[in-house]
Amino acid sequence: MTLILFLFVLFFVGVPIGFALGMTALAGIFISGFQPLVLVQRMFTGVDSIALTAIPLFILAGELMYHGGMSRRMVNFADTLMGHMASGIAMAAILACTFFALITGSAIAATAAIGGIMIPLMTEKNYEPTFSAPLLACGGTIGAVFPPSIPLLVYGVLANVSVGALFVGGFIPGILMSLSLLFVTYHIGKKRNYKGRETKASLGEVAKAGLNASLALLMPVIIIGGILGGWFTPTESATIAVAYSFVVGALIYRELKLRQMFQILVNSARATGLVLTIVAFASLFTWVITVNQIPQQISAMLRENIHSPIVMLLVINVVLLLAGSFIDTISAIVIFTPLFLPLVRTFNIDPIHFGLIMVMNLSIGMATPPLGVCLFVSGSIAKVSLREQLRDLIPMIVALLVALLIITYFPQTVLFLPNLLR
Repeated sequence: MTLILFLFVLFFVGVPIGFALGMTALAGIFISGFQPLVLVQRMFTGVDSIALTAIPLFILAGELMYHGGMSRRMVNFADTLMGHMASGIAMAAILACTFFALITGSAIAATAAIGGIMIPLMTEKNYEPTFSAPLLACGGTIGAVFPPSIPLLVYGVLANVSVGALFVGGFIPGILMSLSLLFVTYHIGKKRNYKGRETKASLGEVAKAGLNASLALLMPVIIIGGILGGWFTPTESATIAVAYSFVVGALIYRELKLRQMFQILVNSARATGLVLTIVAFASLFTWVITVNQIPQQISAMLRENIHSPIVMLLVINVVLLLAGSFIDTISAIVIFTPLFLPLVRTFNIDPIHFGLIMVMNLSIGMATPPLGVCLFVSGSIAKVSLREQLRDLIPMIVALLVALLIITYFPQTVLFLPNLLR
């Protein structure tokens, strides 16, 4: 337990997440009397997984989609569907985030890609930046839940459960998040008289926009359909995503230029290096706490004091929500999976259900102060501070928490589709 406390002390004094995990693990190695060579061995073992090769590929695919014009076409299509309603552009932004979530798997990427297009447009239409910034931050969090989700992939590797089943299980939770935000956005828009398009898009306009976005919208069908059909693995689907997004962006839309490729590769490499460095240090940390039987101690302590799965899930939700507002999603998954998974299994909770609970909690944390990274991304685009976003952020977070409680206490919202396809 001392190691866990030491880790959180390092977090709060500002040590970067990866280094905090590494320093804590190194302290545990010396306390336990292991040779320092174990550090290198366990870090290498932590990233030596074929499933993790999907992470740089999905990140690269997301960059190619953004620069290749896919995100803009999805925004246009969403606008023809909902742009005429009260708060229409804002609702179109949420719908565009939902579409983009289906092809990127990253909350930050969804916030940056859709926010970069929609926030300036909403400002031009007299939407307050203090409303549009938290809206796009919350909309971006859907990207971590919908398949193909990078956090779900990491959880699947750590928990040794089917990544394909996790991907399928993320559909209904992602839809619930989207619907909850649409509900709040509509009511805020009516109250403030936020107007959408002057006229409802004609059927022809909808069809044209849908046709223009069809190649982008077809991508998740290919990826998820291929996984479920057994044609390729989740890792191979990432390769398909890269090839597909390059061909569509460069050869069909012709918006992806050769001169952009170097910067795209650099951006992807930086993001990949950050994620896999954290995974490597976190793997070492997980090994150290497992050797010292810390997960078993925590599970035993909670079992002694909690006898109801309802209360236990509530406690886990609170812990993960708090952690998600301070720690990035990948780090939190690798820290809390070994701590909580033995406990939830004693209550006969399906690890796929728990995986979606964990990822949804942590994704909401990415839009929750004080360190919600999506808020900083959208705030930098809208040029508003975190404090200025709080008024409109609160009802949006409440809406997402309602969706979280639904998937927590109604397991079939997660398990229905995976069970149907088994």
